[in-house]
Amino acid sequence: MFLIILGYFTLLSVLAFVMMRIDKAQARKRGQRIPEKNLWTAAIFGGGIGAYLGMMMFRHKTKHTNFRVGFLLLAAIDVAILIWSYQAFNGE
Repeated sequence: MFLIILGYFTLLSVLAFVMMRIDKAQARKRGQRIPEKNLWTAAIFGGGIGAYLGMMMFRHKTKHTNFRVGFLLLAAIDVAILIWSYQAFNGE
């Protein structure tokens, strides 16, 4: 069961990371952007780690306090859920 949860979080984190990369590229060339609600949705439903890493790596949305704090908080929650599920499903 832990591997399913880990796979889910990994998939959503990769998606959120890629979304941050695409949105940054579109912002630079003034193209069609990814709506902020879509970035938040990916982060809230398990992609907090990827969203935070993408934000930091691509320096995207870092001036927005709600993104800096929110994505960091969601990443911490995702890590806590992964640790809890590992312990719960591996008998530790």
